[in-house]
Amino acid sequence: MTLTFHWFLPTNGDSRDIVGGGHGVPAGAAGGSRPPTTAYLGQIARSAEQLGFVAALTPTGAWCEDAWLTTAMLTEVTERLKFLVAFRPGLLSPTLAAQMASTFQRLSRGRLLLNVVTGGESHEQRAYGDFLGKDDRYARTDEFLHIVRALWRGETVDHHGAHQRVEGARLASVPDPTPPIYFGGSSQAAGPVAARHSDVYLTWGEPPHQVAEKLAWIRRLAEQEGRELRYGIRLHVIARDTSEQAWAQARRLLDGIRDEDIAAVQAGLARSESEGQKRMIALHGDARDRLEISPNLWAGVGLVRGGAGTALVGSHTEIADRIAEYHALGITEFILSGYPHLEEAYWFGEGVLPILRDRGLWTHPAGVGDAPGTLVPFGAPAGPTPGRPAPGQSAPGRLAPNEPAAAS
Repeated sequence: MTLTFHWFLPTNGDSRDIVGGGHGVPAGAAGGSRPPTTAYLGQIARSAEQLGFVAALTPTGAWCEDAWLTTAMLTEVTERLKFLVAFRPGLLSPTLAAQMASTFQRLSRGRLLLNVVTGGESHEQRAYGDFLGKDDRYARTDEFLHIVRALWRGETVDHHGAHQRVEGARLASVPDPTPPIYFGGSSQAAGPVAARHSDVYLTWGEPPHQVAEKLAWIRRLAEQEGRELRYGIRLHVIARDTSEQAWAQARRLLDGIRDEDIAAVQAGLARSESEGQKRMIALHGDARDRLEISPNLWAGVGLVRGGAGTALVGSHTEIADRIAEYHALGITEFILSGYPHLEEAYWFGEGVLPILRDRGLWTHPAGVGDAPGTLVPFGAPAGPTPGRPAPGQSAPGRLAPNEPAAAS
């Protein structure tokens, strides 16, 4: 199966440095030097579309712009790019959510994907008027998605559950195609809901052996439901012509983080109820000197950002190798991002995607022969250049001088 790549829209702001934010991060930690205007987000979206990304993920929460409204605007400045809209089931009725998705799908000509976020931070949920505990939130999501899927099938729904109640619910028009549901969660309460309702199960970027264990767990649960899922992973990326250049950029990002910022963010994240967030924190342990937790997998982003906290760092060939490694575990969809999101989309799109294409792992969704090679002055041209490995050729010296070795 060929791989699918998605990009990320920084609706909390962008920068040449790591932008804080995410669930559990204190208010005011988000924001960057590039505001999330429709003009700038549209520039990222159009670039991602041209480079060969299938969709763009937008986050949800008080720390960023609303995902539904932002992406609806961006459908008018793009042609093919789909939008992976993150939303929380507890904040609107299932009938309204099903109707919104149907409208979006119809007016965008089928460009909606849905990322269901149950919510792992009770204090943030309460700010929106949701006072359920974590396990009850997953039980409510289970009922919510049962109703939504029935409505999308054109059924009239009467449901009297512990958390959701609708009578005579029906859509005037069902979405065509039905939006696929992306769902992540690492807790025992999350697994059965993901297995029962998701089309794509998502994990954050953990080392391959941990990802393999998680996928095996979800596969067993899906088999019990008589279902077969697809699997995706959420990662940041720093891809460069050489390994030394990539690690130099990682060090530059790290040097831009103040110790007091790390302390403030980690104090906020420590109260997170999210099992996935706890696993992200365990990878870096608040330490600056033990951040390469697996070959080419760097946990520095998670020092000041909630949620996805790891990045693939290396030469284009090394990044392609790591992607192939995750693919061998069963991952077929990759949701990527990098700082700044505009420039990093080109580094990856022009540097890594052609290598994966030549290995038979990727094809451009528009059917063109290659990712664009000369779209912006800072983007590396397609094909081998001095100091850049050709497809299939290993890059010299993966670790830059003084870069810490991989953690055990």
